[in-house]
Amino acid sequence: MPSGLDAAGSCPAEKGFREQDLQRLSPAALAYVGDAVYELHVRIACLLPPKRIQDYHRQVVEQVRAESQAAQVRSLSSHLTEQEQDIVRRGRNAAQRGPRRVDAEIYRQATGLETLLGYLYLSNPGRLQELLAQMQPLENLKPPPEASGEKGGERGGEKA
Repeated sequence: MPSGLDAAGSCPAEKGFREQDLQRLSPAALAYVGDAVYELHVRIACLLPPKRIQDYHRQVVEQVRAESQAAQVRSLSSHLTEQEQDIVRRGRNAAQRGPRRVDAEIYRQATGLETLLGYLYLSNPGRLQELLAQMQPLENLKPPPEASGEKGGERGGEKA
């Protein structure tokens, strides 16, 4: 299995991918990276104040679930460039059906966010940091108008 490191021993993402390489990646591949980037961002943000591992986990799951990601992408929409909106749209349109407990449109919106985060991680980490800093704390986000009540349990809320 390839290690993902180049001949110099560094990860290509640290140097930024070339645009032609990024265009070859599917929205699903970008969302795959974006999912990890977003979860790591949320995990780090939840570290203080210190708490038990179960409490960290509960807090992170609440923020990385599809509904929360969809709310984040809606809150960011006015801050996105035309190209970034295009990337979100590409990811949203390419999204497959997610978990049954999650509305399909919510899942598509969340996938759009993950696609954008993956793209920026690989191409423009500075812009990624700007957008992550723009994200609202979970309690400030408004649910979508069509959301009506909670579906599923705590673990069932993960987007995967």
